[in-house]
Amino acid sequence: MRITLDYGKTGLEIEVPDQNFAGCLELSEAVPIEDARQAIVDALANPIGTVPLVDLARGKKSACILICDITRPVPNQLILPEILGCLEQAGVPWSETRILIATGLHRPNEGDELIELVGQEIADNYIVENHFGRDLDSHTFLGESPAGVPVYIDSRYIDADLKITTGLIEPHFMAGYSGGRKVICPGIAAIETIKVTHGPKFLEHPEAISGSLDQNPVHIENTRIARMAGCDFIANVTLDKDRQITSVVAGDLEEAYAAGIKAAQKQAVARIDGPCDVVITCGAGYPLDTTFYQSIKGLVAALTIVKEGGTVINASSMTEGIGSPEFSGLFDEHPTLDAFMDKLLNDENYFVMDQWQLEEMAKVARKVRIKYVSHGLSAEQLTDLYVEPIESVEAAIAEAIDQHGPEARIVVIPKGPYVLPALRV
Repeated sequence: MRITLDYGKTGLEIEVPDQNFAGCLELSEAVPIEDARQAIVDALANPIGTVPLVDLARGKKSACILICDITRPVPNQLILPEILGCLEQAGVPWSETRILIATGLHRPNEGDELIELVGQEIADNYIVENHFGRDLDSHTFLGESPAGVPVYIDSRYIDADLKITTGLIEPHFMAGYSGGRKVICPGIAAIETIKVTHGPKFLEHPEAISGSLDQNPVHIENTRIARMAGCDFIANVTLDKDRQITSVVAGDLEEAYAAGIKAAQKQAVARIDGPCDVVITCGAGYPLDTTFYQSIKGLVAALTIVKEGGTVINASSMTEGIGSPEFSGLFDEHPTLDAFMDKLLNDENYFVMDQWQLEEMAKVARKVRIKYVSHGLSAEQLTDLYVEPIESVEAAIAEAIDQHGPEARIVVIPKGPYVLPALRV
């Protein structure tokens, strides 16, 4: 069986022995919207839980529109012109309309990346800026959340008369689903806020997993913080496997988001009969698999369907290396993954930015062997990252069959974290 994984910008074709192939977990077929632009126009004019955007914008002297950074394939060049058109129609000045890239603690998106995000015309005519989560002085302190989280949010957003957020709703390995409230927290939160909401108190909770919302403390806290910051209007989409828009929701932060979740669930959940010995996954291709840090999301996606003691094979391009200097430094500081987790869980004063991603990887490593295929990092580098390097997916399959036996069941998730694997009841 030949299958193409999302890998970099080109994809990676692999071959799985027919006798071991247990299935390919894909996004459910969803008909893309024929006229996506018109669907966005209609959603802005007929929102859920609030008045149309143009009416909401009337009388406002300034606006801040949040967009995701380069790691999310949000179709900003379709969404933003329609939002900006509503603001112009309502009389909000161009000069007082700011597009803020919700980087969280990721690196800024500048130059060609910024143009890729918003398009040349918007880049030339509007204020488009990055959020810098480590610059505490550029944030406004809003007090503590009910859970005791200190809430610092980018002042450029807080100070705007009209607050709009955009985004993509898809499975998220910590928050249940992306989109909605998440572009505010962690999107434009300061490190003082993020280090708590991404700490063990939240992430070690059993419901802090992909697809879970009702009891997920990360989702609940992000929503509370977003309400503290304020949000007048959201515009979110879902995408199919070819990244075409399948639904558009707009309006109230929670009501519109709930409608978007229903659409995302229909597409994302993919079921299989019984757990498998081997799961082949990926980092979902460009722009999500450019670093080891981001690729970990593909590992976590496999957890629900792999047997205890099984093998997860991750193919990710990692063309930009490991990740932030702080994340990379974790591997130098701790000789093993167990040593890192011991420090994290037993030293309440310990904190290193991006530690949460390694904590997520530890959840996988507790259960299975992890093998990595990548053209971006050497075998020696991958070994230092607590994973097993291997030259190809086929070689990893052969090793896994030797370990688990000739009847080992292998499942493939070509789009990695975009799919929500589940066992058929």
